[in-house]
Amino acid sequence: MWVHLKTLGCRLNEAELETWAMAFQQAGHGITRTPENADLIIVNSCAVTQDAARKSRRLIRRIHRTNPAAKLVVSGCYATLDKEEAENLMGVDLVIGNQDKNRLVAKTLAELNIDTMPSMSTEPGAVSLFSRGRQRAFIKVQDGCRYRCTFCIVTVARGAERSRPLQELVDEINKLHGQGIHEAIITGVHLGGYGSDIDSNLTELIETLLAQTAIPRLRLGSLEPWDLPQDFFGLFNNPRLLPHLHLPLQSGSDSVLRRMARRCKTDEFAALVKQLRAKIPHFNITTDIIVGFPGETEQEWQDSFDFIQKTGFGHIHIFSYSPRQGTHAATLPGQVAEHIKKQRSQQLHQLTESMRRAFFEDNLDCEFDVLWESQTEKTANGKQLIFGYTPNYLRVACETSDPGTLENRITPAKLIANAGHYILAGLR
Repeated sequence: MWVHLKTLGCRLNEAELETWAMAFQQAGHGITRTPENADLIIVNSCAVTQDAARKSRRLIRRIHRTNPAAKLVVSGCYATLDKEEAENLMGVDLVIGNQDKNRLVAKTLAELNIDTMPSMSTEPGAVSLFSRGRQRAFIKVQDGCRYRCTFCIVTVARGAERSRPLQELVDEINKLHGQGIHEAIITGVHLGGYGSDIDSNLTELIETLLAQTAIPRLRLGSLEPWDLPQDFFGLFNNPRLLPHLHLPLQSGSDSVLRRMARRCKTDEFAALVKQLRAKIPHFNITTDIIVGFPGETEQEWQDSFDFIQKTGFGHIHIFSYSPRQGTHAATLPGQVAEHIKKQRSQQLHQLTESMRRAFFEDNLDCEFDVLWESQTEKTANGKQLIFGYTPNYLRVACETSDPGTLENRITPAKLIANAGHYILAGLR
């Protein structure tokens, strides 16, 4: 049987697909990149915003139209929060909520009566990274969140915090490294809460992974800014822990942050940023911002905008607030008009672009080790650009006549020119 896996949303969803792909392969089934060739299709849905839920519905419908003969299984946050709606979508054979994600493969094979070959019949060491020939792998280390930010529906969908054992994570990364993966991205719903249920913590996790694996690059996923203990910063003394953090700010106004039930004030956030940049030059800090949170006044918006501008970010994910049923924020007074949210969003997008260009310029003439990926693009002179990422998560491209010699290699490169959405680099 051929299985196609598709996801929307966060890196955690990506990590879950990696795990399911490996489990299907161990059960004797093949993974296909094209839904048209699949006998079974798994969709890992998202519902972080109302728009994400709509995209999940559209994706499910589109996949069914593409291959109506395939069995269709839907999981993820949309399927958990709107289970009955998901079950009634055309073509859906099975809905598996987040609480059963760790048993998705077994439940799918059992409930859909799919014959399974013994795992010994699969090719030994079959690579689990099923899509796009990636050189990086997402590693899910925990699920769930203990906090209740007033805008967030994901904590409702994902449930209580659950951490994976340290040795299990070490073994997974070592296996992936043995398959040729050079970068592991550590993800979780509340990554900074890792270990709260197993007498461990994020610092111990990173120290253990650095000590007991040899993978060249470890990158951290989204981390709440209040989860960084003082001993955390010393971890970056090891160059294998990459100098890039995604720290969700959500607003640069302290009064808005209080309404959001966020646990980090702007002065505390600024101190973290200052400490990270002082420790490692060119440290890249990216963030999330919600525009038009309920009650956001013009003064609060201006305070937020000014703080964002003063802080500076390598990139910002911008979300216009949309009410989610089941969250406290949806009940708050002072819902901001759509035209005001759009205006503020456009203003922030312009600032984000100028900050991104400035960060590009700050990194020119620097030399970094780049992990080259499989994506290429033809140039006017008949050569090709191959793309990759620096340790501080800058997308770079190098012109070459033979991209195959660079793919999945880490080589030093000098950043020489800003090309808009990436930086041109020259091999050293």
